[in-house]
Amino acid sequence: MMDSHVATLEDLPRMVADHTEPVGLHDVAVFLVDMQGEVLHEITGKGLDAGAGGTRLAVDTTVAGLAFQRVEPVVEPDASCTRERCRWWVPVTDGVERLGMLRADTEQEDDATRGALRGLASMVALLLLSKRDFSDSYARLMRTAPMSVAAEMQWHLTPPSAFAGRTTTVAALSEPAYDVGGDAFDYAVADDVLHLSVFDAMGHDARAGLTANLAVAACRNARRQGADLVEVSRAVENTLIEQFGTSRYVTGILADLDMNTGRLTWINRGHPLPLLLRAGRWSRELRCPPAGPMGVDLGLPVTVRQEQLQPGDRVILYTDGVVEARDADGAQFGRERFVDYLVRHHADRLTVHETLRRLVHAVLGHHDGRLDDDATVLLVEWRDPDQEDLTP
Repeated sequence: MMDSHVATLEDLPRMVADHTEPVGLHDVAVFLVDMQGEVLHEITGKGLDAGAGGTRLAVDTTVAGLAFQRVEPVVEPDASCTRERCRWWVPVTDGVERLGMLRADTEQEDDATRGALRGLASMVALLLLSKRDFSDSYARLMRTAPMSVAAEMQWHLTPPSAFAGRTTTVAALSEPAYDVGGDAFDYAVADDVLHLSVFDAMGHDARAGLTANLAVAACRNARRQGADLVEVSRAVENTLIEQFGTSRYVTGILADLDMNTGRLTWINRGHPLPLLLRAGRWSRELRCPPAGPMGVDLGLPVTVRQEQLQPGDRVILYTDGVVEARDADGAQFGRERFVDYLVRHHADRLTVHETLRRLVHAVLGHHDGRLDDDATVLLVEWRDPDQEDLTP
């Protein structure tokens, strides 16, 4: 597949068809999931957005969506196998990041066929990854609404919404996806340490987006020069003051997780405290005195706290927009409901990524689909016992 090196996203449907039909994989199609995990949109290679005329499938009400939620290949029930062929739906993933779905018809429904489809899905994932950074068509297919300039900046800056490594799993989401302003999350790995951070900039506009972007960039810059958490937070503060004086600020939680030992270290810069969910049954806040937001130059001491995690523990970093979302009667979604939702879905044996997808939809539903403030959740599970099941 040498032509794959110079192909664009629009070429992908033709390339896949050319190489799959001769080996008994028929009517193959590739679908991308939208940013909110609600719709699967077929890549057709036709039209300006590469999806003109393509089929759209709802994640919550279709067989394809069921396979997406479970992250496992699914054969459509009886009706699809009465034509001497079976229709498969196979998740397309980069590690544990769910990119979309692969559809294919086959004459056989056996382990060899399943293995061939998994191999094809992995190849398609690599092709998608190699094209998406320079493809406006990819961005259009992932969107179901216009995006603000602030949100455009944020999504260009943030890492993927899913990661797994060294038995540690990360999931993250921000809403409103198309109008997120001052929220940002970040994570990165260096040797055995996983860095985690969540920021909430004052305001909800392009200026808030610029502030959050600058905070993340300053955090990364200091981190990559070997700074510890306290030094990183001071670097963020100094950068914001250099650019804005004391007129703009961000709150945040910065944390490091030793993926070998489960030792979590964190600091609190005026932000809602992290939550610890243990054994899927109870939770508590991870206490840490606040040092004040970054950018206001209060000069308060920064306290470093540590917690020894147990296998299967989940740590949740979030912004206040999650718990402060209000319904039509003014009732908040609330921390109790937030925690209860995580506990119940943990008991359902859902992956952290599917749990988070459903949680954000519940928060949006509580607020009638529109949030007054950004809502961001960054969730990490250490020694995830189901990690091997996260890829199809």
